[in-house]
Amino acid sequence: MARIDHGFYSLEERIFYVLLLLGGGITAAGLYAAHSMETHGHAITGMTNQVVWGLPHVFAIFLIVAASGVLNVASIGSVFGQALYKPRAPLSGLLSLAMLAGGLTVLMLDLGRPDRVIVAATHYNASSVFAWNVLLYSGMAAIVALYLWTLLERRMNRYAKAAGVAALIWRFALTTGTGSIFAFLVARQAYQSAVLAPLFIVLSFAWGLAVFLIVQAAMYAWNGQALPEAVRARMARLLGVFVAAALYLVAVYHLTNLYFAKQAAFEAFILLGRGDPSGLFAPLFWFGYVGLGALLPMLLLWLPQAAGPRSLLAACALVLLGAFALLFVFIIGGQAFPLEIFPGYTATSSFADGTAEIYSPRWPEWLLGFGGLGVAFLLTTIGVRALDFLPQDDFVGRAE
Repeated sequence: MARIDHGFYSLEERIFYVLLLLGGGITAAGLYAAHSMETHGHAITGMTNQVVWGLPHVFAIFLIVAASGVLNVASIGSVFGQALYKPRAPLSGLLSLAMLAGGLTVLMLDLGRPDRVIVAATHYNASSVFAWNVLLYSGMAAIVALYLWTLLERRMNRYAKAAGVAALIWRFALTTGTGSIFAFLVARQAYQSAVLAPLFIVLSFAWGLAVFLIVQAAMYAWNGQALPEAVRARMARLLGVFVAAALYLVAVYHLTNLYFAKQAAFEAFILLGRGDPSGLFAPLFWFGYVGLGALLPMLLLWLPQAAGPRSLLAACALVLLGAFALLFVFIIGGQAFPLEIFPGYTATSSFADGTAEIYSPRWPEWLLGFGGLGVAFLLTTIGVRALDFLPQDDFVGRAE
């Protein structure tokens, strides 16, 4: 970007410091929320004895899953040899590290006792899927950092493909582990499905690519350049394929549940709103995810009449909004639905057995969730400023 001097700082520097203050402010708000929850307890949140994974977990799971998927851009270039994607590999790796850090920050601070992470690090329980993810997350950060080194250091370029293959395998394992947290969770009948592992992998492709395209567009606009039309069209088609594949696997997940009689009540709860006192989950699923988060983006991405940079950005934004809608329904709705402890029998007590929970997130949860986004935004801004992550295409036009 050309440096335009306006007094003591250039225009580029002023924009950088404004973005730094924005990201730092959002991150500080998230830390304040975490401090408030640590001081006063989770009683100041909307979480209950039934809904123990609240809105912060929605943000955390999104960031971790998208961190795996955004690296798909680098894998296509380094592992599969697609020249169009190779210039985008460094930015892809940076975004992966930043989003993983943001997601883990939220996850750790939402535990109630962040210091207890030392116990998880020093006392390993090999039979726990949560313990597996400690290794998967730390291993992912190390491998992506090594991969970035092979991309940015010229003398290490010959190892880029090997590092890319390692990152590809590891991120598949990481996303499988994240999906398995729910797939292996027998305390909630909403989950317990082997479909969740591949579903999370495909969701990561769509969400990660949507994040990448938005950040890439912002970087091109910041530098007064325009993304080549051939690159834009190709990546738009790829995003459409990922969104369609994710919608298909979501349908498979729910159809699989409908096949089993014991899951019929849960599916009616989620898909029809039957027994949902909040009346929130069915509209969020059908209108938030299926309509706005999947079908409309596919129209914007595939219809020739809707083709264009603005349509691509709108589709990416809708995909990300749909991601939060789907995760809210999946994570919160899965806990709000009453667990059937004794199938075929009615169990009642003073603990509200058999009743659906109403969950309403409060300000600390919102601030902590956005704080994770702030961490990812802050790290990306600093990384882009410190190193040249702008994709260098052979033919890059000037923005109009």
